[in-house]
Amino acid sequence: RSKTLIEALERFQNEQRSIEYIKLGAAQAGTIEAPSPEALAAYFDDHKTQFRAPEYRKIAFIVVTPEEIGKWNEVSDEDAKKLFEERRDRLATPERREVSQISFPNADEALAARARLSSGTSFDDLAKERKLDLSDVNLGLIPKSAILDPAVADAVFSLPSGEVSQPVQGRFGVALVKVGKIEPGTTPTYESMATEVKKGIAAERARAKVAELQNKMEDERGGGASVVEAAQKLGLSPVTIDAVDRSGRMPDGQPVPNIPRGLDVVSQAFNSDVGADNEPIHFNGGYAWYEVLAVTPSRERTLDEVHDQVVARWREDQISTRLRAKATDIVQKLENGGKLADQAAALGVTLETAKDFRRDASLPGVPAGAITAAFRTPKDGVGQTPGSGGSE
Repeated sequence: RSKTLIEALERFQNEQRSIEYIKLGAAQAGTIEAPSPEALAAYFDDHKTQFRAPEYRKIAFIVVTPEEIGKWNEVSDEDAKKLFEERRDRLATPERREVSQISFPNADEALAARARLSSGTSFDDLAKERKLDLSDVNLGLIPKSAILDPAVADAVFSLPSGEVSQPVQGRFGVALVKVGKIEPGTTPTYESMATEVKKGIAAERARAKVAELQNKMEDERGGGASVVEAAQKLGLSPVTIDAVDRSGRMPDGQPVPNIPRGLDVVSQAFNSDVGADNEPIHFNGGYAWYEVLAVTPSRERTLDEVHDQVVARWREDQISTRLRAKATDIVQKLENGGKLADQAAALGVTLETAKDFRRDASLPGVPAGAITAAFRTPKDGVGQTPGSGGSE
């Protein structure tokens, strides 16, 4: 039974369709005359809820993060050079060498193996004869610190490239080592690292400053100060947004420009209220404090306030109604034996084709609704579906 279900699912997912189609747009709807004041007023009365003003909130917030604080910090060359000298060894890149190693139970076997290498046997062939995995023999490009046995490390880093060592008595037995490519180490100059070092110092200072300011902000708020008052007392610049809706837009419909990307202060504010003591938001390694200063409830707008929007929406509805009627008429003609190509020619639109697509396809220029409709329609059947935006 489960096999039958799987096969049915595969057939469903892999089924393909091909369609011919035409698109009707605003041009095919004909001329839409402007509505009379009476018709527009009646339309507005029927659709008032679509034009309501949302609830707006006036909020204030202050962001204290290492990134923001770091902008204020200027690190002197003296401080940066001091840290550079302290960390010079850590900033340097050590020499690395390509190392291969084979271990032997005793020095005699190691000497015999080295003699064979001198006679032309390759290091890899020698490893294979001893039934060793080459991934265990070839240690890669490594620094001296990666070699745990000091005697082997010293031998590796004293050999020229391409050479094989004499038998080395190490902690774990006798070994032959071979050095391939040598990658020299680098010792950075202060000039080459100054920007990075200063940035690191600024970040460390900023993190410490964030912790200090967090404590001071909480002390001020605990003493009854508002977020704005506390911020100003600490020399910080709070941001005040006079009106923002739940979606983060101002009354003119534009997104609020001065909220840092990723800071979820608007939705937090809409879950709070005027006078509420809000917990700070953790943000980018720091904090954001916020407060709701005022609430403007949602209300019905007047026609004068949204006149242009109402006209545009009325026009869209008129276009949609006409196109739906025209599409219904075309479908009826096709069902009575008409040809889609003839209808396309009469309307001055292009007859288009989409071939061999599956139900999960995403086709350029083909609305998702048309793909869904195609799989609801039988072979040689006809149909219609809304396009994008209501005007197609």
